[in-house]
Order: sequence, then structure tokens, then C-alpha cells
Amino acid sequence: MTEQPMTEQHSTTSDEFAGRVAIVTGSSSGIGEEIARRLAAGGANVVVNSASSVEAGTAVAGSLPTESIYVQADISDGDQCRALVDATVERFGKLDYLINNAGWTTVIPHHDLDALTDEVFRRTFDVNVFGTWWLTKAAMPHLKESDDGNVVSITSLAGVRPVGSSIAYAMTKAALNHMTVLLAKSHGPVRFNAVAPGLVDTPWTADWGPMHEAVASMAPVPRSATPEDCAEATLALIRNRYTTGHVFLVDGGLSLVG
Repeated sequence: MTEQPMTEQHSTTSDEFAGRVAIVTGSSSGIGEEIARRLAAGGANVVVNSASSVEAGTAVAGSLPTESIYVQADISDGDQCRALVDATVERFGKLDYLINNAGWTTVIPHHDLDALTDEVFRRTFDVNVFGTWWLTKAAMPHLKESDDGNVVSITSLAGVRPVGSSIAYAMTKAALNHMTVLLAKSHGPVRFNAVAPGLVDTPWTADWGPMHEAVASMAPVPRSATPEDCAEATLALIRNRYTTGHVFLVDGGLSLVG
């Protein structure tokens, strides 16, 4: 786990989240980066994180308009999860929002069970389920001290429909959706919600052209989701202080026809 210093700050656009501290995992690009930018634009101090993209993550943190830092940590390692939370609290003295965005997948056709090796299966669960669980547990003592402790996990339409990049990936997202509901029921007043997008147009899926075309041909809103769509949903869940245990589908209506 490596922490990078703060760099030049830019002007804040509002004070909606002023005084709040947020960890956004997997935020060196894509959905996580957009969420980090939206939170910082609202005045939050943001901890940008990735497992390996140190240069990109440091650049994102340095470009945010608030006092923000980059912390390298691989959430599939429980010790690094705890170190990420410790680094946040050491720097900012508190934690209000945990955005569980980091995840891992690889495309494996659902009919090809041999291609879904034990190694791939375990890696998918280590990052998506165990990592999210470990980090959430580590964050809980601090979130309970906040007057609006929030956990938002970025899951997937694959967690509620028989779709997704692999069977293992879909299983992990279903687990996270149910984890969200279970924690919301048992650990209030900390709020737990999930954003479950369909296919998202990110650097990770840039070469998934046929999949994007298929979504555009079927969804009532005829395109893939964007990081901005997912960030808007995340902030909506944070803003509504009476919402917990909600899995927010951001799929352009694809679940209605798929």
C-alpha cells in the first residue's frame, strides 16, 4: 500500500459535500474517476485508489479541486484494505463515504465451463466480493462516527439478470447486491446502496464493440451506459438521506427487454 502526496489543487465548484471525506476504489479511470471528480467538485476530500495504475491515480488526485490524495492498494488483500482506511483517517481524521467501485473480470462465454478455470473464478471473487467485504468492514467503525455514513457499491445488471462477462462475474455482483441489502437492514444508520449498471462505455470495455452494438440495438435508451450516468446515480443515493438497501439499475431499460 503506497500513498502519494497531494499536488496542485483547482477551484471547487460547490460546497454540497464540503467537510466530507470519501474513498473511491478503482478511481484512476472510468466510473471511479468520474465519481471522484463529482464528489470533489462538491467539496469532498477524496482518496483516489487503484491497485496498479499509480501514475494515472496520482494525476487524478492532483487534478481534483479539493485536498485529495492517491493511495495505492489492492483490495484483494485484506491487509491493504485496512491500510487504505488507515491512510485515509490518518490524513483527514474521518471517513464519511465509501464507494466500492474496484472490480475485476474477464470475458468468458457462459457455455464454456472449461474456460472458467479455478484461477479465474477465485480471482473474480477475491477482488469483487472478498475485497469489497474486507474494505467495508474496515471502514465501518469510522462510517458509524459520521452523521451520514454511506457505502455505495458499484455492482451490475449481471447481478440481477443472467447476463455478464462471465458466470463468475455475475455471481459476484449478485453477492454484492445481496450484501448491500443485508448490511442496510442490520447496520443503520449507516446507509448501504448499490448502483447496478448494464454495459458501461469505459477504457476497460473499449474493445467490446459487438457488445456495445448489441446493447444499443436492444435497450429502450439505445446506447451503453457512461461513467457520468453511474456517477449521477451514485450521488443521487448519497444525497437522499432516507434511502438505504436500494439497488439502482442504470441500464437504459435493458432489463425490461432482455
